[in-house]
Amino acid sequence: MAIKDITLGQYFPGDTVIHRLDPRVKLVFLVLYIIALFLCTHVLSYGIMLVLLLCIIRLSKVGFRAVLRGMKPIFLVLIFTAVLNLFYTTGEGAPLFSLGILRIYPAGIWSACFMIVRIGMLVSSTFLLTYTTSPMLLTDGLESLLSPLKKLKLPIHELSMMMSIALRFIPTLIEETDKIMSAQKARGAEFDTGNLAQKAKALVPLLVPLFISAFRRADELAIAMECRCYHGGEGRTRMRQFQFRPADGVALCLGFVMAVGVGTLGRLGF
Repeated sequence: MAIKDITLGQYFPGDTVIHRLDPRVKLVFLVLYIIALFLCTHVLSYGIMLVLLLCIIRLSKVGFRAVLRGMKPIFLVLIFTAVLNLFYTTGEGAPLFSLGILRIYPAGIWSACFMIVRIGMLVSSTFLLTYTTSPMLLTDGLESLLSPLKKLKLPIHELSMMMSIALRFIPTLIEETDKIMSAQKARGAEFDTGNLAQKAKALVPLLVPLFISAFRRADELAIAMECRCYHGGEGRTRMRQFQFRPADGVALCLGFVMAVGVGTLGRLGF
């Protein structure tokens, strides 16, 4: 897996229906989609969720390749999760495979498949949010949704800004890591050979300059914010005001119908 395959936090500019949706609606829809995913219990409900996700990817024009490329970093996690569900899920009847304490039941195969599909769709839907929403709009949308908590004296703006900056700097740090790796390889460093201890030791020449670069960028950002008299959310205005459009209402209704419908199918055993 190449370091450039990590696409979390990247934003793909566009003028599609998905890009133009209110970021608050996209955040709420994502939460409803995740809830619906955990309510799925049958092939039918998973099929509905998958078709909906594919339609959203198509409408966003991000491209299926970009989504699949973003899934590469969690490939090992998917395999590990599938193996755990495969061997630790028991069922009725005789096991299909038995070797010592390891047994595979039909229920384990179904559980492993469903878990892979669930995690894959969950990660893909989360990536789509960052692919189609700029960090600034994401910050403003999150702050607007959490604004009722300001009455409890919680620093909502600061928390939203921290999350936005973290997302914004993920692609930057990935690019910086790739540059440092290329420079170290040109000097004879090897990151893919040797045992586990040797590979961990080989990462030291990579991590040290990466941490120094990250702290330098953080310091430069703090100085830039102070020079612009940034004092948090108090008295802050926005150049772009959110407007709830008909398309936002349709998307929000679709999200609630999806969650209620999948939950109902789960109760009916579908």
